[in-house]
Amino acid sequence: MPQLDTSTWLTTILSMIITLFIVFQLKISKLNFPLNPMSKITNKHKSNNPWETKWTKIYSPHSLSQQS
Repeated sequence: MPQLDTSTWLTTILSMIITLFIVFQLKISKLNFPLNPMSKITNKHKSNNPWETKWTKIYSPHSLSQQS
């Protein structure tokens, strides 16, 4: 069986990485970002849930006393 020639792999991989970097840079540069991202006003809607007004405790099975 002939040996696999790997002498061009470094060139191929490096050129692929550089090409991908350039393509992604071009794609990102075409995106429009808002000038001030904090200018958007968000309304925080507070819902009144019954469990928010009560203090509840969650018991794990290992913290319960052994009842035999």
